[in-house]
Amino acid sequence: MTEFFAYDELTWPEIDALPRNTPLVLPFGHGYDLEGVANSFGNPPRCGLLPALPFGWIGSGLQPPHHILNDYVGNLLDSLRDSGFTSLHVLIPPEIEWTYEDAIWQQPKGNTVDEDTHLIPPEVAKGKVILIPIGHTEQHAYHLPMSTDTIIIDAISQGAARRVPEQAYSLPVMPYGVSTHHRSFVGTLNAGGRVFEDFWLAVVDKLVSRGFDRFYFMSGHGGNSSFLVNVVKYVGERHPKIFCATAWLYLSGPEGVAALEKHRRSSIGGMGHACELETSLILYLRPELVHMDRVIDEVDFISTPSYYMDWVEGGALIANPPWDDDSATGAYGAGSLATTENGKIWLEAAISEKVTHIAEIHEQQKRRQARRLSGFGLWGKKIENQDQPSR
Repeated sequence: MTEFFAYDELTWPEIDALPRNTPLVLPFGHGYDLEGVANSFGNPPRCGLLPALPFGWIGSGLQPPHHILNDYVGNLLDSLRDSGFTSLHVLIPPEIEWTYEDAIWQQPKGNTVDEDTHLIPPEVAKGKVILIPIGHTEQHAYHLPMSTDTIIIDAISQGAARRVPEQAYSLPVMPYGVSTHHRSFVGTLNAGGRVFEDFWLAVVDKLVSRGFDRFYFMSGHGGNSSFLVNVVKYVGERHPKIFCATAWLYLSGPEGVAALEKHRRSSIGGMGHACELETSLILYLRPELVHMDRVIDEVDFISTPSYYMDWVEGGALIANPPWDDDSATGAYGAGSLATTENGKIWLEAAISEKVTHIAEIHEQQKRRQARRLSGFGLWGKKIENQDQPSR
């Protein structure tokens, strides 16, 4: 009988130890007949289930153009090939056209939905800030799971939506982002920067066409951040009557930084990746996935006054040198100093920070709409032109 294991709950050394012919499966949604899947593979001893793609395909409730989804998923599979894996598969509902070479056509049990009646987000969420949490599936040193970024940002986004349900609605978390360093650590996935931008731009296009006008991209993974800034710029130009924002991860504003400084046990360099902060948060959220006996602190980042590593990265220089220069294990920081208690404190602080941002997004959109309607500046000419009869 085939053992199905959660790929993203492993550490990267555990993935590195897998035979490269181990079948790895990427599902579109949930509810598949895994016994049937195993039979189609000839019932191998083990099979890895990657995190499910929460939306993007026909019937998922939120569907960008198919060719963009095809490129997004294709890049993810190619990054696994770069790690040497040879048996890669996609689980998809039978009504979907799929042009990538690796696919299993398998009817999910009660999984597909009619996009016309089961929309994501629902129509009742109009007027709310649509929270778009994006994590990633990537290495987090020897002691944290590949799902670290996804677990954390999902908890923050869902927590914020629960805190102010009248103001915000959270999409399901996307577990795949951009890792430009993926070849250095086996098993890290990479959607590719330009395809990542195209995908999220198309998602916002779709939502704007349905009448949504406030969006907040929340990233749990630093590698997504610069590309999300580009998305925000693109959609702001394409859709001038919406308000779309992002921020550097979480706990990056004045109150968030103050919470970090008040409780952190490490000095500068102790919070970067698989660090005191991320380890504390996973200790609080999913303690069964943390291996504190495997923690190796790495704080010997090559630092200069204008380029150094900490949670809120400092210095005037922006660069992307190989991770191999600064980390042998995949860690940046002092994971050994993490505590469950601080994980709880920092999660609550992160949620509060995002709730503040949600309120600001509403305020920005309200005041900007009023200014536009008043005919301020060039808006007056646009309104005047709209009022002119067509010839």
